[in-house]
Amino acid sequence: MERNSVLNELVRASSRLSAESEFSNLVSVLVEQSADNSRSDLACLYVYNDPEASTGALRLIYRRGLRDVPESIPKDSGLMGFLEECGEAVVLLSRKESPFEGLFLAEGMNSGIVLPVKAGSRRVGALFLNSREENHYGNERFRYLDSLNRLAGGLLENARMMKELKDYLARIEALERYQDSIFQSMTNLLITTDRNGKIRYYNQAAEKAFTLDGKDIGTDFSGKFKKTLGRKMLNTIGKAQEDGREYAGLEGIFKKSNDEDMDYALNLAPLRGVKGRNDGLTLLFTDQTRERDLKTRADMAVEQRRRIKDMFSRYLSEDLVKSITENPDLVKPGGDKKTATVFFADITGYTAFSEGKDPQYIIEVLNAFFSEAVELVINNHGYIDKFIGDCIMAAWGVPMKSEEEDAVLAVTSALQIHDLVRSRDRTFFRGDASRLKIAVGMSSGPLVAGNVGSSRRMDYTVLGDTVNTAARLEGVAGAEEIIITQSTRDLLGDRFKLEERKPVKVKGKEKPLVIFNVKGINR
Repeated sequence: MERNSVLNELVRASSRLSAESEFSNLVSVLVEQSADNSRSDLACLYVYNDPEASTGALRLIYRRGLRDVPESIPKDSGLMGFLEECGEAVVLLSRKESPFEGLFLAEGMNSGIVLPVKAGSRRVGALFLNSREENHYGNERFRYLDSLNRLAGGLLENARMMKELKDYLARIEALERYQDSIFQSMTNLLITTDRNGKIRYYNQAAEKAFTLDGKDIGTDFSGKFKKTLGRKMLNTIGKAQEDGREYAGLEGIFKKSNDEDMDYALNLAPLRGVKGRNDGLTLLFTDQTRERDLKTRADMAVEQRRRIKDMFSRYLSEDLVKSITENPDLVKPGGDKKTATVFFADITGYTAFSEGKDPQYIIEVLNAFFSEAVELVINNHGYIDKFIGDCIMAAWGVPMKSEEEDAVLAVTSALQIHDLVRSRDRTFFRGDASRLKIAVGMSSGPLVAGNVGSSRRMDYTVLGDTVNTAARLEGVAGAEEIIITQSTRDLLGDRFKLEERKPVKVKGKEKPLVIFNVKGINR
């Protein structure tokens, strides 16, 4: 390269470098211009991960050329040790045994140069250039590469520092957004002031409660709240502003324009600036009126769940009671239309059996049977509506429903009760009561489920034609029979053995009912 040519190329390359501010773009210009203007076959830039560390490696960040080159260069190699100690370039004009032959990055390279890339005293990396020709890097090429490299070092360091600054600012902005998000999500009312007592910041809760807007930023706090916080409270806030002390548990009344005053508690804390200088105040208000309202509502919800649990815990399985208490809307006040299955299980022969018996003995017989039968109903997710003399009234599909499964569970319960009565191991119906049997009437369809009664006493129950039909069929059923309607039969599929019976006329129905007797489970 001629001297004038070196100068011209250096000016052009410098111009390109100066036009870039991003680190990656500067690296590209440095390597590409070095390779082009020195006519090198291979050019690579390696940079330090940690220039101050005594061990480690420099990693490759940019390559010009199609040859395979190392991805990293050990810092403790003889070549890098020399560069770090002397801070000068190394040139080999031919490939021969040398302590610096590591500057040849690929086979077939016969001359090379490596230049330390520095910014002042700070090491940035090393620029390697290789050529297939011997004696390729003469004086003019060396001066060009050395000058370009020195210029690029400072620009690379500036770009690195600029990137670090951008990253730092981005972290600050992210932190500020995160902090603002936390403040805005607070239910407490937050206001901060500067050292002169002017409003600096407020969160959404304070904006809503105190009717603040953007125009209030920078206004005097005492002037803004002169009519609403009262002289005594403003004097205390002013004192805290002056002496930089914390004040906790202050209480007062914020006078709203709509006459809905707000009871509040206030904590005052100083904002500390550089060297602990008083830089303003943090005012954290707690809306005690709102807190009381929330507590009242929470207490009401707890009481509602307690009542629901008390109402159903004796008559439903634990998992259903849990679902209802967690979703109290399932039990609507005043009644809710549902599709459900209802059965009446009656003791046949009870009237004749009880005649002349001691009432206490009769109650013991009933309770022994009810205790066993009720467990079967509850285990099958049924709801025990009531006991009517010697009859159990139960329903499936209230308060929760799944129509087909409800009908299947109802029939299953009835069959299990019959099996229980037939069992030799039963704990009830012994002695004089050993001949007692059970008859079941069942129907499925629409009904109303809800609380019925007065202010003194109220029960959750089911009402409607479906209930009446099931009660009528209980009178039709004989001992050990389970008489169901067509509506129940339609929900059962082919799970059970069914025997169609002659249609029956029951009270309240114009047409005879199509009925079936459940004989057992299809195996």
